[in-house]
Amino acid sequence: MQHEITTPGLLLNKYGIVREPGFARTELLTYNREAIAAPWYRRKEWDYYLFMNDTFALAFTISDLGYIGLLSVSFLDLLNAKDHTASELVFFPRGKRFGLGGSVTEGNVEAHTKKLDLVYAKNGDIRTIDCSFREFEPGTDFTCHLMIDDPPMESMYIATPWAEKPTAFYYNCKRNLLSAYGTATLGGVTYDVKKGENYGCLDWGRGVWTYDNIWYWGTGSGLVDGKPFGFNLGYGFSDRSYAAENCLYTGDGKIHKLDEVTFLIPMNEVGEYQYTEPWIIDSSDDRFKADFKPILDRTAKITVGPVQSDQHQVFGRLTGSAVLDSGETVSFTDFMCAVEVIHNKY
Repeated sequence: MQHEITTPGLLLNKYGIVREPGFARTELLTYNREAIAAPWYRRKEWDYYLFMNDTFALAFTISDLGYIGLLSVSFLDLLNAKDHTASELVFFPRGKRFGLGGSVTEGNVEAHTKKLDLVYAKNGDIRTIDCSFREFEPGTDFTCHLMIDDPPMESMYIATPWAEKPTAFYYNCKRNLLSAYGTATLGGVTYDVKKGENYGCLDWGRGVWTYDNIWYWGTGSGLVDGKPFGFNLGYGFSDRSYAAENCLYTGDGKIHKLDEVTFLIPMNEVGEYQYTEPWIIDSSDDRFKADFKPILDRTAKITVGPVQSDQHQVFGRLTGSAVLDSGETVSFTDFMCAVEVIHNKY
């Protein structure tokens, strides 16, 4: 049974424990940093954006892990199955360097290094991303200006603790079906991010994590038969007995809640995931069933002191069906999306 939060309140009680674990459709919980029962170096905060069409994808990360900040930008050529991610590390941001807010509605964040200027802004129902990355690739710069339509709509909010450490918590919003438009320029080639063709999500996360975690996440936003459709799928860490973050998004501004999901990823004879082989994605309530055909595996391995990250974000096409709350079935073929498996120690 999944618990839905329906009344406003503080995220954390006076002991730093999630006051009401569960999920919500709007921002009912107030992220009260002053109640966090952990030192500054255990806090994790990030704003991550991902937008894609059938030919390329763009991703932007500003994250503050307390003792280190990770800033990254990705350009993915989906036609040619090529990608490049460049990252900058900022030591000891301590929750003060980037202006990561306490509410999804704030949206004004910025990070600056010698090589990178990355600025998120929000003005009413419009968000913007401005990026300038010098030497994104050797001898090649990357610049980008995006406008993002962000109308009032339901999103997936989830607040869950860790069973083994109740003062650890995961508070997150996944906001899908964001429509982006603008331009991105890489090495003198300008890519037109056309309105109505480029959709994506905001992954807004705040929390205190235990040190060693693996998570599974899938996200997709786009058009099916000319109508907006998206999904958020996730599992693998914190105590999900209270709620799962799996849901569907449609153009009516509502989310359609799903139960548990599973990614069936092929393995080799020694039990290692074969990320570029076809996957199956299935839900326990039989409302989401799909076959996933990978195009590319965006891999990254980072080791800096106690921080270790092994990332596999796989982009590809999904074919299957999803059942809305009304009972209507949405069938999709070769729907572009991203699914990932991340193992972090931080």
